[in-house]
Amino acid sequence: MPRPQKEPLRPITPEERAALERLSRAHSAPAALVARAKVLLAVAAGQRYTEAARAAGRRSGDAVAHLVARFNQEGLPAVRPAHGGGQPKRYTQLEQDRILDTVHRPSDRDADRTGTWSLTTLQRSLRQAPDGLPTVSTYTIWCVLREAGYTWQKDRSWCETGTAIRKRKSGTVVVTDPDAIAKKT
Repeated sequence: MPRPQKEPLRPITPEERAALERLSRAHSAPAALVARAKVLLAVAAGQRYTEAARAAGRRSGDAVAHLVARFNQEGLPAVRPAHGGGQPKRYTQLEQDRILDTVHRPSDRDADRTGTWSLTTLQRSLRQAPDGLPTVSTYTIWCVLREAGYTWQKDRSWCETGTAIRKRKSGTVVVTDPDAIAKKT
């Protein structure tokens, strides 16, 4: 006789069920997300954790129990993978905003010793500022910029994804791609 479940699955709302069913049939979604959606749908249909795990191509009923507990607390975001190990994030959202504020500020040739921002000049500026980040690395700056949607351009400048600065007869203009957000996801 199987042991009773410590934390059974809460009732799934119709919106959550529709999203899970859509995700479980998705061919372009990562396999881990599809498997988690299948597991949750199987548990909602009344299967035991080990049966639901095997139905989704997994082995561990304990992992299903953890997923169910997380789904009960968070809802649909529980299907997305959490932090998978490694070093925890060192910089908070406030400090990441500080990095982005520095990027948005035009560089001062005298104070920053540069005309355009590079990773090392951003690092130097952030480390020397009185309210700056004394141990920030160029890799951290790069990650924050990429997460915010910036890419490195050939003209040695950072530009938001989907925008480009073009030279025209009338001067320079900013060209925006209307499908940039759709292409990023």
